[in-house]
Amino acid sequence: MSSTAGQVIRCKAAVAWEAGKPLVVEEVELAPPQAMEVRLKILFTSLCHTDVYFWEAKGQTPLFPRIFGHEAGGIVESVGEGVTDLKPGDHVLPVFTGECGDCRHCKSEESNMCDLLRINTDRGVMLNDGKTRFSINGQPIYHFVGTSTFSEYTVVHVGCVAKINPAAPLDKVCVLSCGISTGLGATLNVAKPTKGSTVAIFGLGAVGLAAAEGARIAGASRIIGVDLNSKRFEEAKNFGCTEFVNPKDHDKPVQEVLAEMTNGGVDRSVECTGSINAMISAFECVHDGWGVAVLVGVPNKDDAFKTHPMNLLNERTLKGTFFGNYKPRSDLPSVVEKYMNKELELEKFITHEVPFSEINTAFEYMLRGEGLRCIIRMDA
Repeated sequence: MSSTAGQVIRCKAAVAWEAGKPLVVEEVELAPPQAMEVRLKILFTSLCHTDVYFWEAKGQTPLFPRIFGHEAGGIVESVGEGVTDLKPGDHVLPVFTGECGDCRHCKSEESNMCDLLRINTDRGVMLNDGKTRFSINGQPIYHFVGTSTFSEYTVVHVGCVAKINPAAPLDKVCVLSCGISTGLGATLNVAKPTKGSTVAIFGLGAVGLAAAEGARIAGASRIIGVDLNSKRFEEAKNFGCTEFVNPKDHDKPVQEVLAEMTNGGVDRSVECTGSINAMISAFECVHDGWGVAVLVGVPNKDDAFKTHPMNLLNERTLKGTFFGNYKPRSDLPSVVEKYMNKELELEKFITHEVPFSEINTAFEYMLRGEGLRCIIRMDA
């Protein structure tokens, strides 16, 4: 065990004291892990849109002060009672959703939506005792999606930690703990395009480009990127996109444009925007008889999906996915191996890097729409 096992650790964390205000890097106290928890030393973390969305406190109950962050790579510092499959020194990816191994979802080969550990954005405390592990002078600092990786150390439920190959560079594979795996898995695990097929990707942000990368890995012959921002098209070529459509350039629904381009419709589509109109277009653009559309983006709470039932009766399939249908502990290690085997390219997703002291710069990049993923080096 490490020399700090069982003790309170003082470490630096980027604390969000109120919505939309710059994070403050300051010293926090982190309690040791309790039963079925592990304490991690975070080496690299990256910023995802979900962090920004909840930092801005849009559309949900605000909870502050809070430590955000959920895409990261680190090393196990110590483990709590009952933890048998992780030990200090293991290289890991903490994940915003989990795999308890015991519930119906975990025992199903079809689902990754663990009853115990699936994402909960409202909960700011640990499951074990309903309390936080972070504090400043006795004041609780709330957790975020069970990970809180904008801290030099964090405590996570063991079911939300994937043990990975120690040879994998954590500054690259850390991006696999959320958005990249979500897009990649939506294509490879859910849409499942065959070699030579035609795939449309709606939304060319990081998740959409990961979905395109999945189509490239699967051997799709045509990968059509659909986005309202034509500036994204050049970059998307690096992720396998062969053609592009901006719906604003046409005076007819984009699903009709795609049907004309593909002799009746694409074989597979993956929607990564959260726009209800894009979701409907993604479904209606697939070919009758065999077309499959997969929804990844999260809609607004009042949205309703409307399409004519004949679109389904004509043998089009509509599917949804959560975290690319990957079970975090069982499946993420093999995604890391795809990178190690050079099947999957991650470097092209990483467009910026900043030291931990400049974490607010990462937020500025994202708010300006600059780049894809910004890596935050915790030791710098």
